Amino acid sequence: MAFMELQQIDVCYDKKKKVLQGLDLSVEKGELVSLLGPSGCGKTTTLRVVAGFIEAENGKFILDGEEMTKVPVHKRNFGLVFQSYALFPHLSVYDNVAFGLRTRKMDKAVIDQKVNDILKVCGLTELASRFPKEMSGGQRQRVALARALVIEPKLLLLDEPLSNLDAKLRLTMRVEIKRLQKRLGITTLFVTHDQEECFSISDKVAIMNGGVIEQYDSPENIYKRPLTEFVARFIGFENFLEMTRTADGGYQSADGSVFEVEAECPQAPFLGTIRPDDIRIAGPDQQKNVLEGTVGVRTFLGKNYQYEVNTPAGILRVNMDAEHVFEEGERIRLSLPKDKMILIKKS
Repeated sequence: MAFMELQQIDVCYDKKKKVLQGLDLSVEKGELVSLLGPSGCGKTTTLRVVAGFIEAENGKFILDGEEMTKVPVHKRNFGLVFQSYALFPHLSVYDNVAFGLRTRKMDKAVIDQKVNDILKVCGLTELASRFPKEMSGGQRQRVALARALVIEPKLLLLDEPLSNLDAKLRLTMRVEIKRLQKRLGITTLFVTHDQEECFSISDKVAIMNGGVIEQYDSPENIYKRPLTEFVARFIGFENFLEMTRTADGGYQSADGSVFEVEAECPQAPFLGTIRPDDIRIAGPDQQKNVLEGTVGVRTFLGKNYQYEVNTPAGILRVNMDAEHVFEEGERIRLSLPKDKMILIKKS
C-alpha cells in the first residue's frame, strides 16, 4: 500500500458542477508529486481535499494506513504553504516559525531547539529577529516553508508557492524546495500550473484535466511519451497527424504517406505527433516517414528558425538551425524519425 492514497474521490460544487470525478492518486513515502494542469482542472481542489478544507462527496483519503477522510483539519498535522505566504506581519521570523509549536503547548526549550534547527536548515538563522516587511519575497517564502516544516508534518502541501516571485527567484526557490524536501525526506504534494517548474523538481507528475488524472508518471516519461492528445498539447507538442494502421502493421497519414513508428499504438482513434525540434530534412533516397511541403511563415527564434510547412497531411511546425535558411515558398522534404514519432489517444 502506498503511503498516501486518494481513492475514487468525487467533489461537486453547488451539487451540480463536478470538479473531481472518481480521482485516484497514490504517493509513496518521501516522494514529491506535482499536480499539473490548466486553471479549473481540479488540482487545487485535490490539495484542499487532502488538507481537509473540502469534504469529498465520495471516496477515501488514506495516509500511512490510516483513513483520514473525516479527520478535521487541525488534527491532520500537515504542513501548508500557500501562494500568499500568510505570515504574521507583527511577529518576527523566529516567532512566525515557532507559532505552530506554541499552539501545541510544547516545552520552551524544545521549541527553541526545533526552531533554531529548522532556521539553520532553511538558511534563515541570521534573519531570526527580522519582521516580514523587512525581507524579500524569497526570504518570506523560506520562512513560510520553515514554519510548515518545523512541526515535522507527515505530509507537506504546497499550493503554487512560487507564483508571486519573479522569474529568477523562482528558479532559485524551486531548487531550495527540492533540496529541503530530499534532505528531510518529507512526502510532498505540490500544485502548480508551470510545466518547467513542475518537471524540474518532481519525482512524479499527475496531469489533470476536467477533474481526472489523464497521465501519472515520471516527468521524463510524460515529456517523451504523452498518452493522450490533451497531455501532448499541454506539454508542448504542436504537430498532430491523422493516422491509421495499414494491413502490414505500419501506419499512414491522411494523405497516404507511409510511416514506421516505434511507439506502442493506442486503441483507435489515435493521432501521430512529433515535436518541432525532432523533424529533420529527408535524405534523397528516403521514402518512409517523409512529408513534402512548402515553406510558409518563417520565424526567427534566436539560435534557430521555426517554419510553418504546408504539407498534404497538414501544417507542420519545424525548428531548424540557422546554418541553412529556407525561404518562404521553397519546397522541402521533411523526415519524421520513427523513434521520435509518438502515437496518442485522440481526444
